[in-house]
Amino acid sequence: MDETSIKVQGKKHWIWAFTTPAETFVVIRKSRGTKVLMEVLTRRFKGMIVSDGWKPYARFTNCRERCWAHLLRESKDLAEKSAEAVPLHKALTRRYKKRNAALEEDPPPGVRRRLWYLARATLKRWIRREYVSEKVEKFSGKIENGFEYWFTFVIHQGVEPTNNRAERALREQVVQRKIVGRETT
Repeated sequence: MDETSIKVQGKKHWIWAFTTPAETFVVIRKSRGTKVLMEVLTRRFKGMIVSDGWKPYARFTNCRERCWAHLLRESKDLAEKSAEAVPLHKALTRRYKKRNAALEEDPPPGVRRRLWYLARATLKRWIRREYVSEKVEKFSGKIENGFEYWFTFVIHQGVEPTNNRAERALREQVVQRKIVGRETT
C-alpha cells in the first residue's frame, strides 16, 4: 500500500493504492489516516500490509512488512551526507541482498525461521551501536522502532520486502503532479 497527495478542486486530498499481484484498487480521500484503511480493508482484513513507516498502517494491523526500498534509499542518502552512516548503509544493503538471495530457492519454514533469526540478530547489533551523529542516531532509532517488521518477508512466503508495486501504481499521478507544478507534501 501507498498514498500520495493529490489536489481535488484546489484542496489537498490523498490518493491511496491497495495492490496485490493480480489487482490494484485506488481511492481518493480527504484523509491520510487510519479511517481510510478501516473503510477500504475493514476490520475483517487478515492479510499482510507492505508499506513505508507511515503511522496509520501500524495502528491498523501488526501484520506488516516495512519497505526495504524506503529504508535503503534513506540510508544511502544519509551515507552520502555522513561518513558515520556508510558502514550502516553497507550492512543494511548486504543484509537485504543476502536474505533475498537465500529466499530464491524458496526454503522450507524451518530454514526461513533460522534466516529470520540471524537477520534480526545482525540488525540488532547495528542499531544498538552508539552513533556520534544525531542524524545517524535518529535513523538507527527509526530502524529500531520498526524492528519487528523488517524481516516479515523472510518468514512469510509471498510477502514482498518493498511496497514498490503500490508506488508504481501511483507513479503516473506523482509525475503528473510534478509536471503541472503543483507539488505538495
